[in-house]
Amino acid sequence: MRLFKKTSPRRSRLRKDKTAERFLQISRLADKSIIISLLIWVFFVVLSIPIISFELIQQAGAYHQVIPKTVIVVLVSFAAIFYIYRYQQRIIKNHTRALVLAGLFVLLLAAAKLGALLTEHDFWATGTAVTMAIVLTIAYDQRFAIGMSLFYCLLACFAVGSVADINLFLVVAAGVITCCFSLREIRTRMKLLEVSALSATIVLITAVSLGFLAEKTPADIFRRAGWHALATFIVGLLIQSLLPLIEKIFRIATSMTLLDFSDANQPLLKKLAMEAPGTFSHSLLVGSIAETAAEAIGRNGLLCRVGAYYHDIGKINKPTYFAENEIGPTSRHKELKPAMSQLIIVGHVKDGIEMAKEYGLPAVLRQFIDTHHGTTLIEYFYNEAKKQQDEKQSELSESEFRYAGPKPRTKEAAIVMLADAVESSLRSMTDLTPTRIEAVVHNMAMKRLQDGQFDECDLSLRELSQIEASMSKTLAAHYHGRVAYPAPPDAPQEESADNNSV
Repeated sequence: MRLFKKTSPRRSRLRKDKTAERFLQISRLADKSIIISLLIWVFFVVLSIPIISFELIQQAGAYHQVIPKTVIVVLVSFAAIFYIYRYQQRIIKNHTRALVLAGLFVLLLAAAKLGALLTEHDFWATGTAVTMAIVLTIAYDQRFAIGMSLFYCLLACFAVGSVADINLFLVVAAGVITCCFSLREIRTRMKLLEVSALSATIVLITAVSLGFLAEKTPADIFRRAGWHALATFIVGLLIQSLLPLIEKIFRIATSMTLLDFSDANQPLLKKLAMEAPGTFSHSLLVGSIAETAAEAIGRNGLLCRVGAYYHDIGKINKPTYFAENEIGPTSRHKELKPAMSQLIIVGHVKDGIEMAKEYGLPAVLRQFIDTHHGTTLIEYFYNEAKKQQDEKQSELSESEFRYAGPKPRTKEAAIVMLADAVESSLRSMTDLTPTRIEAVVHNMAMKRLQDGQFDECDLSLRELSQIEASMSKTLAAHYHGRVAYPAPPDAPQEESADNNSV
């Protein structure tokens, strides 16, 4: 028997790769963002335990009851961390959002505890839990809001002192789930009131039913159920007034805000319509195309439409250097070198971002200005530069004629990018037919895909196919065939040529 076995090169390489992978995993665990997130978690636990166990801490010899509550708080908060890691990893990387979320939990727990101590009622748990559900649904999405709100329900039940009261948890959970499922988007000012009224009704029915199961007196049942329903309804009124503050804290824009920014009387849109009417018309059409395409794959069509309205606002500074605003056959770029023209064209992205910040455009809309060209090549001026290049000069690099980016990070931004490129291409063509439009849309989509412009937005090939079909249908309807009006026999030839189609 040999004491030392001969190791093959392949086995050695596998061992080295495995060791390197373990070190990589350790380095990921020790990543700075994860460490900071864990510190925020510890901060939340340290603040939550005194709030939930406030009356026990004040009692002498009650520390044996504090320990079980501490264990429950740690377990619930640890489960919440895993839930965040699974469904909203950006919170772990974005420490501001993590702090805001932890602060919201602590603030609402403190409010529930203080209210319960002062009034000796447990409806504070319902009110604060519904508040959590509405805020998280507005700031994130329904699935994340339901999960995190149910974690809060557990802590809130402990905070108001009803540790073994399953009825309270069911009442609070009923209000939370109703809010999350009925509040998908806020397009009207009555939406929050409608949601809170529906949730209050469900809470009332649940509380009354559970009260009768507990064999309490009818007076106590309806009094307790009424307080829970009233707290749920008041939350809707409160959040309606605090909605602008919530949007500012979480850096989001609700559908109601987006509708406000879609108004043609908005200063930026009015300025675009006055100083760059061709760009304004182009943006309206891109918005219509993008909205329909986004809805075809279940994304936010309103966000796409409003984002498309603002994607080219940087052209306001130099409108006549862009084809859609040129008057007459002469282009101003004929007087410039391709490198200078490229700088002007690329500059409209940077100018647009600066104008968006100046006019207070939400960050969710600024992304469309920043990413609607990604890192694509300005082919026309690149080819012109190659034509004018001397043999003695070094080879021209494509990177010099590419946009700086970034690439689209959301599917909505990718849709607007594609809609913008397709509409611009079709605008310069004649004799458009549905078949030709489909070919242009498909070729442009494949061109952007092969250029890597969709690498950061998780757009699948199936979704891209659905987007193509939607855009082709919308554009075919816009560029539909036209039949000329018949002219009277005695009409002059020029007049008959001016008759438009229907």
